[in-house]
Amino acid sequence: MAFRSHVLVCAGTGCVSCGSYELGAAIESEIAARDLAREVQVVRTGCQGFCAEGPVLIVQPDDVFYCGLKKADVPTLVEEHLLKGRPVTKLMYTPPAAPAPVPTLSQIPFFAKQRLVVLRNRGLIDPERIGDYIARDGYAALAKALGEMTPEQIIQEIKLSGLRGRGGGGFPTGVKWATCRQAAVHRGVEPIVVCNADEGDPGAFMDRSIIESDPHAVIEGMVIAARAIGAKQGFVYIRHEYPIARERLAKALDQAREYGLLGRGILGTKFDFDIAIVQGAGAFVCGESTALMASLEGKVGEPRAKYIHTVEYGYKNLPTNLNNVETWANVPLIINRGAAWFTSMGTGDVSENPWNGSSGTKVFSLVGKVNNTGLIEVPMGITLREIIFDIGGGIPRGRAFKAVQTGGPSGGCLPASHIDMPVDFDSLT
Repeated sequence: MAFRSHVLVCAGTGCVSCGSYELGAAIESEIAARDLAREVQVVRTGCQGFCAEGPVLIVQPDDVFYCGLKKADVPTLVEEHLLKGRPVTKLMYTPPAAPAPVPTLSQIPFFAKQRLVVLRNRGLIDPERIGDYIARDGYAALAKALGEMTPEQIIQEIKLSGLRGRGGGGFPTGVKWATCRQAAVHRGVEPIVVCNADEGDPGAFMDRSIIESDPHAVIEGMVIAARAIGAKQGFVYIRHEYPIARERLAKALDQAREYGLLGRGILGTKFDFDIAIVQGAGAFVCGESTALMASLEGKVGEPRAKYIHTVEYGYKNLPTNLNNVETWANVPLIINRGAAWFTSMGTGDVSENPWNGSSGTKVFSLVGKVNNTGLIEVPMGITLREIIFDIGGGIPRGRAFKAVQTGGPSGGCLPASHIDMPVDFDSLT
């Protein structure tokens, strides 16, 4: 059915806590009462990013962004915008100290400097419907990896992309995959693929939001890696505190199996691979790779000596390839569009040395004493000033900027003297 308008209601954790489920239901009820159900569709999306203004929604194709909505606003919104075609100015976003609301999403400064790669489907799809993901080229990369590429070619493409682990360590992803594959071949055993979704840093919600918004992107990245390194079993280790993300991931895994994209004989080939969810118990230390492996095995989550590498001896002493949620979500686009496309974003030259530069984008949770808090994705190399003032809208009440903490408790505080520093692996180190 072709709809005249789509009402995209944010159903990320932040907006859900502000009542977006009830808001969506009220809009559907009002649409039905006005006999608009054949013309207007309500879609519950993942996090749309602008968490400070929740609950939020977007009306497409008009590109109108509404925020801070209440159930009492629904009759006016449906009557004026969806029935009469007149956007409701009083429900739009007004920047601090601005004289008037910003009429469209694309004009809001918070979104203007972002570059969406990992968050490419943000606010556009229902994360609980695999058809929405497939309609936006979902699983095309997996089909390419299985039908057109050898495992060595897949690994080489990831190497050439310069993709580095987004969990904080910045280790070259392609090098990790190659090492894990070599260890498995050398020992004659099957390797394991693991997604680290144990995001414990205070104020961090990047991985949670990615899974809530686009779980199939993470699954597809893991299946491609499994094909590259020769794995048949994978795990997603996810926090107990992420119920919405966990539920959506479980639904996505079931849908992928139903569509032949996971399990035995994926896409009609002889390639078998499946993923299980393992729920953490809230231990911060289990975000560390070796402690995570121990917890996966049902043991106490304690770190071990780092000279034993998990790519060689990880889960049950098998070669184990561990990447975090954001890293996995990058993989399908790199395979689909090529390494050269990915390296066109970011800083440095990774063509000779995968450690030499920071290609692609980075997802951040922007929180604290800043006007526009939320989830953002920016090109590597953007400055802290641009993030804090152009996207974040500056410091509330015009107060002076003092410091920003990057990388959670294990990161550090950068003072105002470093505000023009580019955000990439090497500069922040």
